Amino acid sequence: MKKILYLFIVCCLLITGCGMNKTASGAVTDYLELYTTLDSSVTDQLNEQLEKEEMTDEQKETYKEVMKKQYSSLNYEVINETINGNEAYVTVRVNVIDLYNSQQEAAKYFNEHKEEFNDEQGVYSKEKYMTYKLDRMKNETKTITHTIEFKAIKNGDIWEVTQLSTDDLEKIHGIYNSVE
Repeated sequence: MKKILYLFIVCCLLITGCGMNKTASGAVTDYLELYTTLDSSVTDQLNEQLEKEEMTDEQKETYKEVMKKQYSSLNYEVINETINGNEAYVTVRVNVIDLYNSQQEAAKYFNEHKEEFNDEQGVYSKEKYMTYKLDRMKNETKTITHTIEFKAIKNGDIWEVTQLSTDDLEKIHGIYNSVE
């Protein structure tokens, strides 16, 4: 599951700098709006990544539903913008569905009820566990707030968001482990 999100995250980085932003904050807002509006560049990348994964068609559909809910419910607020020449740092507070919590709760339940995830022959079924975990993620209501510092570079008159760290991308996707 984390592999899917990581690969998807990397692909989404290719969509930065799509607008004609006259401000660094505008570039960050445009970047985040690609998620909240379920822009086709985001959903197409999600679909492409899911085609590579070993999941049932039903699991893929559930996963898409989870991620679309995550993106469309993402809330953010620009807190600060610091510009130094052609570089800027934009601090944003994001509020997302806490999918990390869902994954942790699913793992805890699995450890306490392993026999429930066995097939008819008593052998562990990865498919049963994945379905259970996706269902937990689909029904998650808990949210979490993270702070992200975006870096933007001015290219001519246009500001473009640079590649985010894996941690920051995990924050946007709701899978960041904030208790490490």
